[in-house]
Amino acid sequence: MSFAKWIGGAIGWSFGGPIGAIIGLAIGSFVDNMADSSSPLLGERQSGRKKQDPYRRVPNYQTKRSKPKTRSGDFEVSLLILASIIIKADGKQDQRELDFVRQQFRNMYGKERANHAFELFKRISKQNISKRQVSLQIKQMMDHPSRLQLVHFLFGIAKADGHVTNAEIKEIYTISGYLGISNKDYESIKAMFYNSTDNAYKILEIDKSVSDDEVKKAYRRMAKKYHPDRVGHLGEEYQEGAEEKFRQVQEAYEHIQKERGFK
Repeated sequence: MSFAKWIGGAIGWSFGGPIGAIIGLAIGSFVDNMADSSSPLLGERQSGRKKQDPYRRVPNYQTKRSKPKTRSGDFEVSLLILASIIIKADGKQDQRELDFVRQQFRNMYGKERANHAFELFKRISKQNISKRQVSLQIKQMMDHPSRLQLVHFLFGIAKADGHVTNAEIKEIYTISGYLGISNKDYESIKAMFYNSTDNAYKILEIDKSVSDDEVKKAYRRMAKKYHPDRVGHLGEEYQEGAEEKFRQVQEAYEHIQKERGFK
C-alpha cells in the first residue's frame, strides 16, 4: 500500500479546517521530497501541471450537524496531531517517547500502516500547531467516548519516558478542556498513570467520604462510561487501549472493596 493510498483511505472529516491544513502541508512535504528524489527528466514531466497549494486542495467539511461515530482514520489523524504537541511539551523530543509512539502504532495498525502513520507524524511534528484550533475541531466532530480515549493515549505517550512532566500535564489539561472533557473525567484518566493512596477514588470520580453504596454506583457508572464497546466503532486496533481503561476501573473498585471490606 502506497503512502498516497493510505492517507486517502485513512482520512474522512479531518480533510477540512485547521486539521485539513496540517495534513495538507504534511502531504505536500512528502510529495516535494518524492519529486526532489526523482530524476530531472521525471521532474520536468511531472511539472507540466501547475503545482497545487495543499491548502487549496482541502475542502472544508465543518458543518453544524450531530456528531457521527468517529471513524478509525479520523481518530488516527487526531492522535497523530495531538501526540506531536505532547511530545514537544517539555521542549525536547525524547527518544523513548518517539519509540513509544512508533510501538503504539505498530501494536494498533501493523508494521506497514504504522510506518505510514509514523512518517506522517514526523512531518506533522515539524509544524507549529494551534492546540486550541485542532482540539476544537476534534470536539466538534468526534464523539465523547473517542475523545476520552484520545486523552488516555496522550497520558500514555507523556509517561513513556518514565514520568509525566508538569509541562506535559499542562498541555494535556489544556487540550482536554478544548476537547470538552470534564475536570472529573480528566482527573480520572490522569489518576490511571499515577500511584497514590486516593487514586482508586479519583478513577471512580468519587470522594473518600462516600458510602459503600455510592462506591458501587460509581463503579457501575464508570464501567459503563469506559466499557470497550463504547469505542468499538473505532475498530479492533483501538480495543487494547480501551480495555486498559476498563481494567483500571475494575482494579480501582476491587482496591476499595478490599480496603473497606465489603462485597
